[in-house]
Amino acid sequence: MPKLCTFHHAGTLRIGAVTDDGVVDLSEAAPELPTETCALLLAGPDALRRVSRAVASATRRLPLDSVRLASPVPRPPKFLGIGLNYSDHVAEAKLETPKLPVVFTKQVTCVTGPYDDVHLPRASSLLDYEGELGFVVGRRCRHVPRDRAHEVIAGYLVADDVSVRDWQLRVSQWTMGKSFDMHGPLGPWLTTADAIDPGALALRTWVNGELRQESNTRNLIFDCAAIVEYPSTSFTLEPGDVVVTGTPGGVGGAMQPPQFLKVGDVVKVEIEGLGAVENRVIAEPDTAVI
Repeated sequence: MPKLCTFHHAGTLRIGAVTDDGVVDLSEAAPELPTETCALLLAGPDALRRVSRAVASATRRLPLDSVRLASPVPRPPKFLGIGLNYSDHVAEAKLETPKLPVVFTKQVTCVTGPYDDVHLPRASSLLDYEGELGFVVGRRCRHVPRDRAHEVIAGYLVADDVSVRDWQLRVSQWTMGKSFDMHGPLGPWLTTADAIDPGALALRTWVNGELRQESNTRNLIFDCAAIVEYPSTSFTLEPGDVVVTGTPGGVGGAMQPPQFLKVGDVVKVEIEGLGAVENRVIAEPDTAVI
């Protein structure tokens, strides 16, 4: 199965498939298919099989460097995060190891593309990075046992759970500090679940070329199956929901002295087999809407 992507080309946002020799525009290769990722996943396994057939028979591919990749899921129904899910991050945060997954919500308006700029907000200078493995739900589901969780995961991607630390920690709920606009880079594409084993993937984060985080998904306290099982006990998961699984140690706020992001910094998060996202920090523009 090829990697699914969403991309800007010729003034429009399109859905495509990334191959070794370029990007297949599915609006051309399979015009009968849905043109948005959530709708494509909702259409089920047959639609994904048609994607594979369309890619195999496509006669035209766009060079990857001729398109601008967007988030593979531009507007997920839900964007969930898991906190304190690596032991070294728990230790640097000086907190106790959780007995259950720590689930929080990022507002979906934070979602941005794999190479888009990230804003240093006007409201705070305590901007931090969190390199994470993310996954996308592929089926509407509830009460999923962990031994069947793999059936409802459509695929995996790279995420940076950008965090505004003072806004995150001033109250017990993290939503405000996790949800600033442009603070959810996702990508660079969606690697389908049949193509990757998420259980032992190397994860690295660099800031301006300096390695800050280096770990492996085998070190997750709660793995992807447990993360599916726990929230699905409470609420329905839907096609296109994004879940980011937690960050390892090495965040800037825990360094001595703290090393928060500033304008001009470039953060790169890379996960083995999934690619990388890379985002430059810029000052938040005046986007006031009154």
